[in-house]
Amino acid sequence: MTSTTFQYSLETPKIHLPGPVAELIGETITFEISGRVAAVRGDSIELDGITAPVGAICEISPNSPDRRLVKVIGFQGVRPIVAPMETMGAISAGDKVRLLSRNIALRSGASLCGRVIDAFGRPIDGKPLPDDLIPVDTRRQPPESLDRPPIDAAIQTGVRAIDSLLTCGNGQRLGIFAGSGVGKSTLLGMLARGSSADRIVICMVGERGREVQEFIQRCLGEEGLRRSVVVVATSDRPAAQRIAATWTATAIAESFRDDGQNVLLLVDSVTRLAMAQRELGLAAGEPPTTRGYPPSVFNLLPQVVERAGRTSLGSITAFYTVLVEGDDNNEPIADTLRGLLDGHIVLNRELAAQAQWPPIDVLQSLSRLQPHLVSRETLNSASIARRHLSVYQKNADLISIGAYRNGSDPSVDAAISMREPMKLFLSQDANEVAPMEQSLAALNVLATMQPKAPAPGNPGQVQAAQVSAGQVQTAQMPA
Repeated sequence: MTSTTFQYSLETPKIHLPGPVAELIGETITFEISGRVAAVRGDSIELDGITAPVGAICEISPNSPDRRLVKVIGFQGVRPIVAPMETMGAISAGDKVRLLSRNIALRSGASLCGRVIDAFGRPIDGKPLPDDLIPVDTRRQPPESLDRPPIDAAIQTGVRAIDSLLTCGNGQRLGIFAGSGVGKSTLLGMLARGSSADRIVICMVGERGREVQEFIQRCLGEEGLRRSVVVVATSDRPAAQRIAATWTATAIAESFRDDGQNVLLLVDSVTRLAMAQRELGLAAGEPPTTRGYPPSVFNLLPQVVERAGRTSLGSITAFYTVLVEGDDNNEPIADTLRGLLDGHIVLNRELAAQAQWPPIDVLQSLSRLQPHLVSRETLNSASIARRHLSVYQKNADLISIGAYRNGSDPSVDAAISMREPMKLFLSQDANEVAPMEQSLAALNVLATMQPKAPAPGNPGQVQAAQVSAGQVQTAQMPA
């Protein structure tokens, strides 16, 4: 009789990203902490008989079908003050409240791409979540200053004006400043479709419900959605949920970055995030300051943007849209973010009225890292282009009324001659993806073009440039 020997191998299973998992296990509440509703004041609820740290998640009426999540935002004496994270139903004094966790339980992974989720990580696209997702912490600290390598590689955005004149690097953080209806969402869709990033995380904070499906289908498209995760908290959601959506999107982007990938994070918009924090701050009893914003708003903004950036593992390139009030780019939120970010892109309503899309005001925009990302030739070409735009803008009134005489100033003559070529170069169809190499080549060709002096007595003859597939072709066309 032959005996068979069986060998067993017992290996310790490996946990992906053990740090966040260990933190979540350590924060797990293994016993019930409960209290009751004591009072309701506006959008805030005061609890009694329970203690919980600021930021903790609780559940009102846990044994009722109408149970709702709330978040601790402050204290009135020893009583916690909570704000609803979901639309509240009927609330009565004495309703039971149970402490759930100290943080939102969130799971992330590569298989989450192509999905649309809410601020709690729950799917809203009608399909269940994959089973291979891992837990992540939404309250991670930003990387330490000395753990951030220098940003030395450019990232393609697919937008000609940005790649050539406002070159962005892997791990850079930029703001898109614009008034309402100027084209922020359209530009975000162009960035999502044309970016060379490995993964894309899109956070829609305070948007109209109609715009979500429209953005996914028209701006993002099937190809863009395939490598994207969309986090949504529409304007009708409570303020605490709108804030949580930003942390959720950032945590998902961080999990992709820790996997060694280059991530594009698009947040629309930071202004509505600040408004949500204003609601919570005032409800918690904070004093209003500039334009009614409490101090916690200006404490929140750096926490949001500092979590993006480059690390030794990967990078998060972030674009934060800023809805400026009354087209005032110096209002408090815009002014604060300009000092926190690595560059800003300003969308001009006048350019949009002139049918220049995207309406990027190059002269008002800036990428702080462009000198470190492009060649000396490209940097010189960008300076020449800016100079033409600046000279024309300075003399636009004289030119428009016919008060400028041809030949009076060579720099103005050159700016007039290059007006149409520059306008055509900066204009781009929303569905067009411009490769970065072709955009830089077209800019270099534009910079080396010799502006044609207007013929005496015929000021309407200017030189135009058709920019197509990175090639610049000159032609004569009437002004």
